[in-house]
Amino acid sequence: MEEHGENVTYLVQCADGSYYCGWTNHMDKRLKAHNEGKGAKYTRGRRPVHLVYQEAFPTKEEAMRREAAIKRLSRKEKEQLIRCSKSMLQTDTS
Repeated sequence: MEEHGENVTYLVQCADGSYYCGWTNHMDKRLKAHNEGKGAKYTRGRRPVHLVYQEAFPTKEEAMRREAAIKRLSRKEKEQLIRCSKSMLQTDTS
C-alpha cells in the first residue's frame, strides 16, 4: 500500500486568473493531475494552474474543514491569505 503524505489544503491559480481550492495528501501528484486535465472538472479548461497557497494539517478532516472555510472566502480575502502566506515565508527565510 502506498504511504500518504501530510493532509494539505491548497489554492491554485488557474490560467484565467481564477482560484481553485482543494485538499490532498499527495500535493505533487494532485498538482500534476490538475495540469494534465485529470484533476477537478473546474481546472480542466483553465490550465495550466500553479500553486499559490498550501497549509498542512494532521488529519484529513481538518484539511477538509479548512478547504470549506477557504471556499467561503471572497476573492479579495483569498488574495489576502496568499499575500500573508508569502510574506510569512519571506520573513522565515530572512
